[in-house]
Amino acid sequence: KSDVEKVINNTRPDIVINAAGYTNVDRAEEEKEICFAVNCIGPGNIAAVCSSLEIPLIHISTDYVFDGSGNTPYTEKDIISPINAYGKCKAEGDDAVRNILQKHIIIRTSWLYGIHGHNFLKTILQLGEEKEVIEVVSDQFGSPTFATELANAVLTISSQIQNSSCGNWGTYNFCGTGITTWHGFAEKIIEEARKYMDIKTILVKPITSKEYPTKARRPYYSALDCSLMNRHFGIASKPWQESLKTAIKIICSNT
Repeated sequence: KSDVEKVINNTRPDIVINAAGYTNVDRAEEEKEICFAVNCIGPGNIAAVCSSLEIPLIHISTDYVFDGSGNTPYTEKDIISPINAYGKCKAEGDDAVRNILQKHIIIRTSWLYGIHGHNFLKTILQLGEEKEVIEVVSDQFGSPTFATELANAVLTISSQIQNSSCGNWGTYNFCGTGITTWHGFAEKIIEEARKYMDIKTILVKPITSKEYPTKARRPYYSALDCSLMNRHFGIASKPWQESLKTAIKIICSNT
């Protein structure tokens, strides 16, 4: 906490954005203490310092706070019930922010991918160049989100907070529009990548979650309803397919 306090005190920002997180869902089952420190204690420390200095905080959360037992997009009012260590730590971190700092915005997002770092899009693009058949689970449903669009949403909210007396504090959902499966997501990636790359993949084969066991359980359905974000901040998310095309075009133009 002292390190957080020192950084924020020295910089005195108008707003703090916490996009840090321990996001390796499977490893979190074995490294629960590290996951808890980063995803729960860390946000609580940031919120405490922000509270003492009266600085607003935007904190990024996840769809994995839900258990996936529903079949319609989750709203901000739905009861959370995480089923893995990552989701539990994120949920506790969200609660810490809520309990400590009044001026906060928590943004839940889902199936995040981008042009940088390690993510599903980059993995499928690599496999597409190497394998004729890719097996991907087809019984988990959600909404892919382009990291650049999440960043733009955060900046829009930040600007509104700074330019007016924001009364819309609380929790919001933001993700791509539309629902798909990891298999459907992978198929679309391969389809779009063929326009720019030498893709070896002939078949994206659907498999069940049982056929692809992981250390951490995943929610079978974690799509998010983003209408509240649109009503309060005027931010409308784009269809996930449209955003994916943009991301792939950027990646391929830089290679």
